[in-house]
Amino acid sequence: MRKMINNMKNKMVIKAMQVKAIVTNPSGEGFVDTAIKILMAVVIGALVLAGLYALFGDVVLPTLTRRIKEMFNYAG
Repeated sequence: MRKMINNMKNKMVIKAMQVKAIVTNPSGEGFVDTAIKILMAVVIGALVLAGLYALFGDVVLPTLTRRIKEMFNYAG
């Protein structure tokens, strides 16, 4: 029984040391990748919004206002 408890204790100490080594690792390998992904998402989102704004401003809204005026034009 004592041997089993010592084995479990040793395994827990080894796991704790592994976790500590991972947490205190100073390399920033994942941070640069994440920052680039966020930047790409922001830029692509801005381009999509600019395209939609241009599309709605030049194509959709003038046609929509013309159709609404035609729809409520009872005289002609």
